[in-house]
Amino acid sequence: MLNMIWAFMILGGILCGVLTGHVEELSCAALESAGDAITLCITMAGVVALWMGLMEIAKESGLVERMTKGIAPFLHFLFPRIPKGHPALEHISTNVIANILGLGWACTPAGLKAMEALADLEKERGNPPQVASNEMCTFLIFNISSLQLVPVNMIAYRSQYGSANPARIIAPALLATLISTLVAIAFCKWKDRKEPPMKGRMEDETRAGGEAK
Repeated sequence: MLNMIWAFMILGGILCGVLTGHVEELSCAALESAGDAITLCITMAGVVALWMGLMEIAKESGLVERMTKGIAPFLHFLFPRIPKGHPALEHISTNVIANILGLGWACTPAGLKAMEALADLEKERGNPPQVASNEMCTFLIFNISSLQLVPVNMIAYRSQYGSANPARIIAPALLATLISTLVAIAFCKWKDRKEPPMKGRMEDETRAGGEAK
């Protein structure tokens, strides 16, 4: 679907340029945009290298581990049915920490691993793999809300395109992502209110199995 949308936008732009007689401007804009894209990629590569290096230092120093322990109660509140010590919690915490620090590139591997761990958890529960669990949906929504203390992407983009104060976006971005995250949490807990917590669910399943026997 996304490929079709991009193809429609590109073809629509070309067709509009041809019909309005701006073929030369269209060609110049395409070449200039290609050059800008390469320059932006080089700039972002430097930013990625810097923040990924800082993330590795934080891991080696034990900072990430301490932050993981610090947000453990919050994760238990958000995902009450995930057993303590499950690998999914470790990947989710890494993803959340990277998101908060603005390391969007570091979020993706941890997010994929978290989804894989949640899928394995659903297999252990005997649920069909084709259906997304409540934990998967909650994680996805919470991840999209993306609370960020330092919006590295936006700062890099603003710096690349000549902003006089690229870091000025920090306060508005923090406020916006804080509101979106609070709304995401409230929505997830409201939709999840009918599901019993992990302990109660296990007791219900055990009771049902005993009655079946």
